[in-house]
Amino acid sequence: MHDQQNDPSLALTELRRRLAGGLARCRLDKTRLARKAGLGRTTVWEAFRAGKPVPSDRTVAALAHALKLPEDELLELRRSAAATSTSAAESGERPGRPIGEWEPHALEVHPAGPAPSGSGSGSPEQRVLPGYVLRAHDRVLADAVREAGAGRSRMVVVVGTSSTGKTRACWEAVQPLAEQGWRLWHPFDPTRAEAALEDLHRVGPRTVVWLNEAQHYLGDARTGERIAAAMHHLLIQPARGPVLVLSTLWPEYATRYTALPAPGGPDPHSQVRELLTGRTVSIPDTFDARALAAANTRAENGDQLLADALTRTRADGRLTQDLAGAPELLHRYQHATPAARAIVEAAMDARRLGVGLHLAQTFLTDAAADYLTDTDYDQLTDDWAEQAFAELARLVHGKQAPLRRAAPRPKRRPPGSPPPATASHPAGPVFRLADYLEQHGRITRSHLCPPASFWHAAHTHLTHPDDLAHLAQAAENRHRLQWAHHLRLRAADRSDTDVPVGLARVREKAGYREVMETFCRQTAAHADAHALIDGVRIWDEVGYQKGAETLARQAADHGHAHALTDLMRMRKETRNLVSTETPHRRAVELDVINGLLDLAWMRAEAGDLVGAETLCEHAASPGNADPQVDLAELRQVLTKFWPNGLDPDGMPTPPWQPSVPVLLDDMYRRTRRRGYSHLRLMRRFLQAPRPGSRSAE
Repeated sequence: MHDQQNDPSLALTELRRRLAGGLARCRLDKTRLARKAGLGRTTVWEAFRAGKPVPSDRTVAALAHALKLPEDELLELRRSAAATSTSAAESGERPGRPIGEWEPHALEVHPAGPAPSGSGSGSPEQRVLPGYVLRAHDRVLADAVREAGAGRSRMVVVVGTSSTGKTRACWEAVQPLAEQGWRLWHPFDPTRAEAALEDLHRVGPRTVVWLNEAQHYLGDARTGERIAAAMHHLLIQPARGPVLVLSTLWPEYATRYTALPAPGGPDPHSQVRELLTGRTVSIPDTFDARALAAANTRAENGDQLLADALTRTRADGRLTQDLAGAPELLHRYQHATPAARAIVEAAMDARRLGVGLHLAQTFLTDAAADYLTDTDYDQLTDDWAEQAFAELARLVHGKQAPLRRAAPRPKRRPPGSPPPATASHPAGPVFRLADYLEQHGRITRSHLCPPASFWHAAHTHLTHPDDLAHLAQAAENRHRLQWAHHLRLRAADRSDTDVPVGLARVREKAGYREVMETFCRQTAAHADAHALIDGVRIWDEVGYQKGAETLARQAADHGHAHALTDLMRMRKETRNLVSTETPHRRAVELDVINGLLDLAWMRAEAGDLVGAETLCEHAASPGNADPQVDLAELRQVLTKFWPNGLDPDGMPTPPWQPSVPVLLDDMYRRTRRRGYSHLRLMRRFLQAPRPGSRSAE
């Protein structure tokens, strides 16, 4: 025994022999022994294996207790084997391995984007990292790396919320040290805290100590303060340096560890507070404009992962959260229970067909029914919906969830603004689909038509007129004409004046002419100029001239005099409708008069003299004497030179008086400087050639 204690190699051999004997007597294997001793499997295997470092005091004590061996004797052998007169650093056995041998995902850098097709298991190691964009915190990390490379030990703790790029920033920072032959140690097994506490004393020079998610090391109630003290000792011992300690931490933990204790109260984090002081750097949640511009440049140069993420995050700048959360979101959707998957697909279809961001729970629940197979539907329990929504609400990286509950923000209006016409917020909880899954649905489901339960749920539960109108158009595009009709009727009931226009289009296609009068009543009641003008366009296209003229006059009465002239232009097929309001009232009135007279001209050309006279009466509005004079002259012609009156179609009954063309020509010459249109239209209507023309002869 004395010789063994004096010879470190013999002492270690004897220690392992006794441990092996105890293992055989207890009839245990090393895996079961590790579980019984509360140690990691790797730690136990190395304690028994020749050529591995001397196990720690804690490991030997735990093994002795589990194997019922004399603890004091084994610890004495262990101390002799470790040759405590020399430091662990001098023994040549140091934790960690060269930085170049590490793979970033093994250091807990989040995978980004979906697994490549044909990649087998789709393990993170097979995925390519997106391009890296430098930000302000990277300069702090670069300075620490540069000083460590120059021989001065440093520690930096990157503080930020989940999936903001903390670990990736540390990985990018240490790459210059890889070229200098530095090692990296990531204490992890059996637990992070135990691994760090056991081997911190063995860390040698030119080593990066990787403490990702430092709350697992520094927040442990039993070992946190001891790890902080050992870390502090490592940093201040010149003989053990240079070393670089890189750590990440969530803000709530940083606040807790650095808070001063209450007077007279306990101080559970005094060592941790001292260690963190002056060694933290914050990382922002979002990319600023400069960082987004740099990311956009990389995307334009071929970085597909960044390009894809920017389509969803350009507005809010949460680029890293999207990259980190996307793979898990897709995995959760693809491996969801049938009920949860059905709800997600109903939400995907709703968003791609035009429904707003906030989806009512009642709508999604009812819509999901036909997305399920008969077998899955028969196996639903009474609380299937609650379980499915709870499953989809569980967060992934970046504080994202496949389908999270949302709270619509109230709209803020200036004082005195009129309240909204209708309350469009759905009753009950509303949910928002993750942006990544929404985009995935637009791509993968673009050629699919939602089942009947989707349209029924939309008709039953959706309340916003825009949502209903968009779905009505989507139903029409997919030849679901009955659903399109009923969705537009429901939208009309929600007091949206743009909807009857689309409703009229669908009904006109289906041959429902009675909707014309209904539309006129609805648009007149709402007094919405845009709907009125659109109605003018529709009725003129389908040949309902009187309806078009009625709506044009109603639009003019509401200050849109151009509706009349635009109708005339549409009739002449010279140009499209132009929404331009004349700012001066007199100009508006003249536009109305001229528009009416031009329409009268068209009426007369079509052979409807009574309609032409009616339009002239409308042109003779109060305060405008000229049209009244013209109308009087017109009536004088009609009563003096058409003694036989007009037939039921509004045509003059022959014989005409021979002096009629002469009188009209004289009236035209006397008044043409004023540009009165109805005199010209009367000449065209009567086809009366001017004196001296070949026709007159």
